[in-house]
Amino acid sequence: MLNKEQNIRSVDRLPKVKNVGINWKEYQTSIISFAMLSIGLISDNYFKFSFFTNYVRLAWYAIAYLPVGLPVIKAGWKAIVNKDFFTEFTLMVLATVGAFAIGQYAESVSVMLFYAIGELFQGAAVNKAKNNIKALLDVRPTSASVLRANKYEEVNPNSVQIKEIIQIKVGEKVPLDGEMLSLGSSFNTSALTGESKPKSIYQGGQVLAGMLNLEKVIQLRVTKKFADSSISRILDLVQNATARKAQTELFIRKFARVYTPVVFFLAVALVGIPYFVLDTYVFNEWLYRALIFLVISCPCALVISIPLGYFGGIGAASRNGILFKGSNYLELMAKVNTVVMDKTGTLTAGVFKVQEIVTKGMDKIEFMKTLSAIESKSTHPIAKAIVEYVKNESYTYVVDEVHEISGHGLKGKVNKIDVLAGNTKLLKKFNIEYNEDIDNIVESIVVVAINNQYSGYVIVADEVKEDALDAIRQMHKNGISQTIMLSGDKNAIVQKVTKFLGIDTAFGDLSPEDKVQKVEELKRDKTKTIAFVGDGINDAPVLALSDVGIAMGAMGSDAAIETANVVIQTDQPSKIITAIKISKATRSIVYQNIILAFSVKAIVLILGADGLATMWEAVFADMGVALLAILNAVRIQRMMF
Repeated sequence: MLNKEQNIRSVDRLPKVKNVGINWKEYQTSIISFAMLSIGLISDNYFKFSFFTNYVRLAWYAIAYLPVGLPVIKAGWKAIVNKDFFTEFTLMVLATVGAFAIGQYAESVSVMLFYAIGELFQGAAVNKAKNNIKALLDVRPTSASVLRANKYEEVNPNSVQIKEIIQIKVGEKVPLDGEMLSLGSSFNTSALTGESKPKSIYQGGQVLAGMLNLEKVIQLRVTKKFADSSISRILDLVQNATARKAQTELFIRKFARVYTPVVFFLAVALVGIPYFVLDTYVFNEWLYRALIFLVISCPCALVISIPLGYFGGIGAASRNGILFKGSNYLELMAKVNTVVMDKTGTLTAGVFKVQEIVTKGMDKIEFMKTLSAIESKSTHPIAKAIVEYVKNESYTYVVDEVHEISGHGLKGKVNKIDVLAGNTKLLKKFNIEYNEDIDNIVESIVVVAINNQYSGYVIVADEVKEDALDAIRQMHKNGISQTIMLSGDKNAIVQKVTKFLGIDTAFGDLSPEDKVQKVEELKRDKTKTIAFVGDGINDAPVLALSDVGIAMGAMGSDAAIETANVVIQTDQPSKIITAIKISKATRSIVYQNIILAFSVKAIVLILGADGLATMWEAVFADMGVALLAILNAVRIQRMMF
């Protein structure tokens, strides 16, 4: 029950925990001791049986002590063999055996019994926290329906290869990441993102492992192996997150190893020193006070509730689609006062769309069909946006003699008619006149000339994410003193987005090296704790340089996700402030537990030294406070952010 090999005092790892309800076998020893203690107390204080004295009474309480005391004695002995003398086990054994020695049998059994019960409840609290996260994340299907030899067969997801086609029926979980081949369906994404609202994904879109298919039978082309899928990556991150300890947690561990022996020697001094300074010295009285000291000195409330608090914070974040790679980053996130962000893919969707069509004496539908025909020969994101805009229109145009003029655009023939599509430099190159007001347009444009005559232009722009504006507002309201945007996009576009979102400062036309330089300049101010948010391969150096690197995980590059300390699964900028709120709530709970534990222990230590506290107060100062701290720690798992 209390053997250290069971590791009930550690939440460093996430073992396989089954939610099987109460295991009454674990409580049998405590129930036996409680029953015998109750009978002993009744015999002592009410019925006062004549035979219940001397050796009979000693034997009764000794038998009541053994079921809960033996596991602690064994654990204490193993610690001593390993040269770890000052543990909670050795302290509890010394205190309770000492109480027996001075005739305080009932109190000795009570201390060990409540200690054992407290340990059981602590173990239950830890297991509950682990179960919550396991239930949240371990939703990986055990089979996948894969198309092989013109028929679907059920196989282990580990055996499915990239580019194979899998089928997911209604109500089934997606086993692997893949590209949607069907027309579309809606999905429950709560296991990945914490969002309860169903998400519609259409042909060509990315579907992630762990999503639940809600609408119709679909087919996907697998894009990642099972081990690299989104849900596997999340589970791996959360399982390993507690390996990176927060500074507060590391400090408490070191402190506990110093604090416990110090209090032990104070207890020894409490027995010995009064002998030399008091005329009315009574050994049993001062030994009893020292034993109270030993009980109180156990750092239970700190060494279990603090890691459990961070563990709960990591779990709460994962339920909101935010993955912290360590409790150290969870703690550091609470100190962030400067947020630096990339633009494309972070604050904007990273997907170009046609925003406006302007023609000169030409039907817009015909204009877009002609433009789409020539752009279909290009792989540029803007070209893809134009093709996507008219993809549902029915037309067949013959495109040939297409040449790409670097830095200018495309030249070719559509239905044997000369077409130019590109920037204004392309038109100038071929001496084609156009309205010069076009040069003042900030957004990306494609200017078109047909038969060497200016025919119009299309504005293609990246859309700002729908929650980006609110995200920046919330940052300013929640302690972020400065918001900065760094982008490789042209400065005019960057400044326009900056003004719309209310960002404090922005810089455009930056190379990856320029971004690194800007963050290095910010870090020279030691009052700034900097979080950088990005999604691309070129953001990886800045993510590594910042105090906290945050990657957009759904559309972000693998390099950015691997380098980042925090991953936002939903790609929503608003989750940045959610991460900050969770980290601050976690820090608050940890500090509350530290203050609670030290305050109560200090008060009872003083009362115990002065003879005003009994073993019952000592039990509350140790296990009672530990239980209160644990209940406070798990509270974060129920908070809404």
